[in-house]
Amino acid sequence: MLVKLALGNVRRSARDFSVYFMTLAFAACLLYSFLASTDYLLALDLTAEQRSYFAQAGQVLVAFSVFVAVVFAFLIGYANVFLVRRRAREFGLYALLGMGRGRVSAVLAAESGLVGAGSLAAGVAMGVVLSPLFGLVAAFVFGVPWAPRIVFSPGACVQTAGAFAAIAALAALRAVRSVGKRPLVELMRAARKPEPRPVTGRIALAGQLALAVVLLAAVWGTCVLAPGYFMVFIVPMGFIALGGTYFAFRVLSARVPERLRARPERYWRGLAPFTVRQVEAYAESGCAALAAVCVLLAAGMCMVVAGLVFSVGLHAGDLAGNAWALAPIAYACVFYGAAFLVSAAAVLALQQLSQAAGGEASFRALSRLGADRALLRASVRAQVGVSFAVPAAMACAHCVFGFALIYILSVVFASEGFGMFAAATLALTLGVLVAYGAVTASACSRVLVGASRR
Repeated sequence: MLVKLALGNVRRSARDFSVYFMTLAFAACLLYSFLASTDYLLALDLTAEQRSYFAQAGQVLVAFSVFVAVVFAFLIGYANVFLVRRRAREFGLYALLGMGRGRVSAVLAAESGLVGAGSLAAGVAMGVVLSPLFGLVAAFVFGVPWAPRIVFSPGACVQTAGAFAAIAALAALRAVRSVGKRPLVELMRAARKPEPRPVTGRIALAGQLALAVVLLAAVWGTCVLAPGYFMVFIVPMGFIALGGTYFAFRVLSARVPERLRARPERYWRGLAPFTVRQVEAYAESGCAALAAVCVLLAAGMCMVVAGLVFSVGLHAGDLAGNAWALAPIAYACVFYGAAFLVSAAAVLALQQLSQAAGGEASFRALSRLGADRALLRASVRAQVGVSFAVPAAMACAHCVFGFALIYILSVVFASEGFGMFAAATLALTLGVLVAYGAVTASACSRVLVGASRR
């Protein structure tokens, strides 16, 4: 009975699971493709010496895959937190109808297992279909001739299934514990939890602006003027950039609405006041997530470009003799960057869907007041668009300095093609964000505009 209930919930809640399923499928695809990279290479026409080397390189890439798995573990955990918050009232109704905490937890675990198994199968299938593309990246980085071939790696499939099952099980256990320890009253009132009020005092905003300027200037200045120190202390620099971006977003979240309200001829159009207020209401709790997404996007783009530039330098510069030994590092950078890009876009999508859970009452009230459904959908698209565009724009600002550092390194390594790699990476990032943004806007519209009918 519990399995049937879980299966019915998954079918009925396909709208809630769409972004979640998409995220897990991308994660499985990237993890499988990373583990299968040497199989892509071994399927090409290689010499006996190259085959021996790539077989050894596979062991190195398996070690690198641990970090990719850790990134996706945090991502899936965040996704499960979204699901628990989105459906907390539903779990409370189960308990109110007499289901014990054990059975509610079993239903949640079964739902997570069903969605995880489906997304794993879809991700691996996607990795097999796209194997010629991933094989092209591997062949380019490792400097071997490429031919389009569909490759299935049984070993990579088994390893991906094991890692994915462990990650999904830990995430489901965390979600089950979250539901089990929350009292019934808290579950029933989860959607009504008030958001913290933003700090709007002029002195406080001036202090935050000063902090943002100092922190970002320190990171950007070190990146351009002292690149050696930046590379040595790249992890602390990342946290400093995170802090500077956070304070910058807090200032923007307070200043931009003020500027918009100062132009009444543009502000009082359609549902603009409502849209601005909705974005402003979640600014205080959303700035930290947006800052993290911004840094993830910038780091992902820089890692992809750096990996591609470094791979070209390995085969053309002074490091050509050690190219085979260092190529796995460049290849790992490309995949780490791709993992960061998918993770950042997924966090944005899940954050918007989580916020949509608390906005149903507002949209229902607007509908009763006579608001047109087209205006409601436009308001949703505007809110989602702002949440994706702002961190993307700030990430591009970070990348201006990050790409400058990579360009300097490309000159040192005698690497060519930096401009092409940078443009292609920006296009890839834009494509990922547009795809996630479109799916998110559609899902939020179904949740919020659909609520206006009730």
